[in-house]
Amino acid sequence: MSTTSTSIKLPGALKARVAELSQLEGKSVHAWLVEAVGQQVARAEMRESFIAEAQAAADEIDAGAAVYAAEEVHAYLVSRLSGGRIKRPRPLAGR
Repeated sequence: MSTTSTSIKLPGALKARVAELSQLEGKSVHAWLVEAVGQQVARAEMRESFIAEAQAAADEIDAGAAVYAAEEVHAYLVSRLSGGRIKRPRPLAGR
């Protein structure tokens, strides 16, 4: 993996906290910051993916996809996971 250089200016108190935490974890400040930035990037990407999936689901519903009562779906899943037999939920009428 190729790397590029960047600089970051941190308030003194934050820099001290990072230094203490990185030392506790046995990492250099640089390694700790690279890991922290990587984790934040992963979180932001997951959030964007979640929003895109939610929007796609909403678009499907708007286009007429089946909609189910949450309580019925929950009861179905709980029953199936515990080895029970239960009829599948039916889509809500009028959708």
